[in-house]
Amino acid sequence: MSTIALHDEHNHDHADHGHHKETLISKYIFSMDHKMIAKQFLITGIIMAVIAMGLSILFRIQLAWPDQNFPFLETFLGKWAEGGRIKPDFYLALVTIHGTIMVFFVLTAGLSGTFSNLLIPLQIGARDMASPFLNMLSYWFFFMACVIMMSSFFIQTGPASGGWTVYPPLSVVAKAMPGSGLGMTLWLVSMVLFVASSLMGGINYVSTVLNMRTKGMDLWKMPLTIWAFFLTAILGILSFPVLVAGVVLMVFDRSFGTSFYLSDIVMGTDILPNEGGSPILWQHLFWFLGHPEVYIVIMPALGISSEVISVNSRKPIFGYHAMVYSLIGITVLSFIVWGHHMFVTGMNPLLGGVFMITTLIIAVPSAVKTFNYLATLWRGNIRFTPAMLFAIGLVSFFISGGLTGIFLGNASLDINLHDTYFVVAHFHLVMGSAAIFGMLAGVYHWFPKMFGRMMNAKLGYLHFWLTFIAAYLVFFPLHFLGLDGVPRRYYAFTEFEFMKKWLTVNVFVTWAAIMAALAQVAFLFNFFYSIFKGKVSPQNPWEANTLEWTAPVEHLHGNWPGEIPTVYRWPYDYSKPGHDADFIPQTVPFSQTMSSNLPHDFEGNEEAEKIQQDWELANPVAENKG
Repeated sequence: MSTIALHDEHNHDHADHGHHKETLISKYIFSMDHKMIAKQFLITGIIMAVIAMGLSILFRIQLAWPDQNFPFLETFLGKWAEGGRIKPDFYLALVTIHGTIMVFFVLTAGLSGTFSNLLIPLQIGARDMASPFLNMLSYWFFFMACVIMMSSFFIQTGPASGGWTVYPPLSVVAKAMPGSGLGMTLWLVSMVLFVASSLMGGINYVSTVLNMRTKGMDLWKMPLTIWAFFLTAILGILSFPVLVAGVVLMVFDRSFGTSFYLSDIVMGTDILPNEGGSPILWQHLFWFLGHPEVYIVIMPALGISSEVISVNSRKPIFGYHAMVYSLIGITVLSFIVWGHHMFVTGMNPLLGGVFMITTLIIAVPSAVKTFNYLATLWRGNIRFTPAMLFAIGLVSFFISGGLTGIFLGNASLDINLHDTYFVVAHFHLVMGSAAIFGMLAGVYHWFPKMFGRMMNAKLGYLHFWLTFIAAYLVFFPLHFLGLDGVPRRYYAFTEFEFMKKWLTVNVFVTWAAIMAALAQVAFLFNFFYSIFKGKVSPQNPWEANTLEWTAPVEHLHGNWPGEIPTVYRWPYDYSKPGHDADFIPQTVPFSQTMSSNLPHDFEGNEEAEKIQQDWELANPVAENKG
């Protein structure tokens, strides 16, 4: 595997920054430095997450106390909650925007945008991204997408309200309900901008990983974080354009009288002229993005957890090659499982059987990752940092949420469970909570790299335990509602007799959600306080092996003063028998660690093996290692 080292033409002037004095705007706003862009993505993602969590608390209040009036709701929401009760139309809008923000703006842009930007150049040994300008554009397209999505709360007819999957005809017939009008148009525009942002980012990440690795950094010496970001970017590049195609057809249907998704629609007493379209077409186009999307969300979190768990277990990651191949397997298989979202659309049972088999097969690489995490933790010298706790929390959610995926992947069971709260519980655990915990693990672990300061560990522990317990209390009970057939997205549980028995559970879940929201106050305070007042970080606070900890704490444009370090070994040489420290950074040559080298370290390099054998003959004491 050839490796291209990037020789920065600005290499010679790192000592003297005087010739290009950065202004406030070029440093903090329209920055082209990948580290600053990562901070922009992170802080925007955190703001969007707070908004989405606020929306979820609003609709949880409605579900818990459907017949009560809350005057503060009218104060906040005005005509959408006259008399202190949320209107049914607006309830659906809350659910729609909550889902859209969390899936796309927080867990895709906030997670991949932050950590791909921060870590790809630093961990592969590059000065910056392949195209810093494209990188900057990627953030600002994302920012505009957020602004347009939020602006839909301030228009007369309110935000989009077709669910986050915006199924036709609610999303296509502008007169269907208030949220089908201008709010839906803004949703569609926002999503196109978001996809443009993701594509610019993804092309940049792939180019950087393939072309800009430092000397010695071949693909098998890359940390699992980089593998995860690289494959996630490929997923995004291949799947997001399909959503744009679907959105363009939807705009045609809405504005130009075409019938891609409409046929035989009756509105009140009027029969619409549209004929020949199919709403199922939208489902195919949406889920062809939508299923790779859930892996776009979870894979960066899995990569982050691999790194955090290995560093804090003081052990090499178990099964590095298997971890990489399972990521590749997930990437390939994720394109042939989208039909499991559509078992109840009347698809041919044979096709349903094919999708069922591929869905159950994709559980295999996911299980490989889970077992490898557990094997890495097994008998490790574990340091329970806040980041480590969140990474272990991810493994917990990935297991408990993944198990219910086996139920839903089975076509005959899914017919009963489809569109019930069982589905909500499943994906909020396996995708929502797991990915959020991976993201938080990354924030706690790389905060010193981003801001040069440490976060408060005690507040981190408080944040972890409250959030971990609250997340299970919110989502675990919802499985039982789903098994009883309670549908998703219903405005009140008082409409049907069989649902009334779940009202008390809803009250419990809402209080747990409020507890989860309050727990984030500890994080928000810790995060913003530590940026300015946290303890100053040493260069390598976690004693990790990867390249980013060889860069100085104070940020340089170009990451390293002087030459970029050369890589000699893989990133997981922890607790190696025969070595005096329990970690060996990637930049340490084997010639400096003769007492701990193992035969497989040399990858068939006969000359190096001969030198090692000669040394061992001269130093027989070393034979007792390993």
